[in-house]
Formats: sequence, structure tokens, C-alpha cells
Amino acid sequence: MYTAQGKIDQRALLEQYMPLVRRHALALQVRLPASVELDDLIQAGMVGLLDALERFDTAQGASFSTFANQRVRGAMIDELRSRDWMPRSVRRSVRALDQAVHRLEQSLGRAPDEREIASSLDMSVDEYHQLLLDANNGYLLGFDEVVSELGEPPARETAPATPHEALLKGDARAHLVEAIEQLPEREKLLLGLYYQEELNLKEIGAVLGVSESRVCQLHSQAVARLRGRLAA
Repeated sequence: MYTAQGKIDQRALLEQYMPLVRRHALALQVRLPASVELDDLIQAGMVGLLDALERFDTAQGASFSTFANQRVRGAMIDELRSRDWMPRSVRRSVRALDQAVHRLEQSLGRAPDEREIASSLDMSVDEYHQLLLDANNGYLLGFDEVVSELGEPPARETAPATPHEALLKGDARAHLVEAIEQLPEREKLLLGLYYQEELNLKEIGAVLGVSESRVCQLHSQAVARLRGRLAA
């Protein structure tokens, strides 16, 4: 949309893309804790949309739609990351979980099951399941940044400055793909449904035949396996 002077009509674009902000907010909300308000996501998305209007340059070749989508979603993700809602005690337990999974995989030569992981952490299976639920809120967006290397880059990412940086980025992606391929089949399917198909927890539960809380547990367990392998 352009004005009579041949410039982009920012007011018209703002009105046209406001529904896009709401769609992104709704898509994210169903994947987040109930404490996250839809209005907060929309507000962050509007900031991203305004930023897109200010920064968009037709000379770059990309369409405004693509640019706006990236900025809107990126602004929402930035807002969520800034909240850092995982308590320190849970963070310590999550680090211990990552390390335990990695040690067990090295010693067993296979993916450990839940009882083996719980025993390694000196927990009951019920306590381990609760840890997975507590950890899931912090994983949802943390891992989203890692997985984005498999598809579109994060909204605010810049291209590698040197061939060496490009090579490192390619190596990181290759390691991630390899780590995902080594996951148990159900966990690998879950990640595909969540990050590629963008199903919410309820929909994934229907596909797998389990509850939403069980989806959260399996998601946390899968990410713990990946974090352990990638850290190694």
C-alpha cells in the first residue's frame, strides 16, 4: 500500500496487519502457561509491528508480510524470555537432569528410561514427573530458539559475518539433527508435532493418546536428552 507520493502508507499497513498480531498471540498462548495473558502478547506484538513499519526497506527485496511476521513473533518471544519464570531451584534441578541423562546415555549406550533417570536423580518416579512438569515452562521457548535453526532463522538474527561463522552454524544444525534422530520414536514424533506442525499440547495428546500433562513431561524429557547431547 502506497501513498500518492509513492511511499508506504504506514497507517493502512498497521490496520491491515493488526489481525496478524492477534493470530500470532493466540498461537503462542496455547503453548504457554495459563499465567501468560493474551493482551500482554498482543501488546508485545504491536511493538514488533511498529518496529517493522519503521525498519522495512523495499530495497531489500523481501515482502513486508514476511518481514512483519518475523518482527511480530520475535517481539513476543523477546517479551516472554524477559519474564524468566523458572525458579532458581527448578533451574538447578534441570541442570542436574541434563547431566544425569547424559551420564546414563554414556554408560548404558542407549536412551535411559524414566525409572533409570529418576533413580539417578535419587527421586521417585512421581517426583521425577513433577520435575518434568516444572521444567517444561522454561523449555517451551528456550528450545524454540534452538530448533529455529532447522527452519526459518529467529526474527532478529543476522547472517553470519564470516565463512567460519557460517561453518559453525552449519555444524550446530547438523549436531541438532543427529541428536533428534537418536531420540526415542515417541519423543521424536512429539517434537515434530510441536515445533514443525505447531500443534498445541491438547492436540498432541490426542495424537499420542496421552494427557496434556504427559505431553509436557515427554517434551521436557526429550529436550533434556537433546541438551545433554548438544552440551557434550
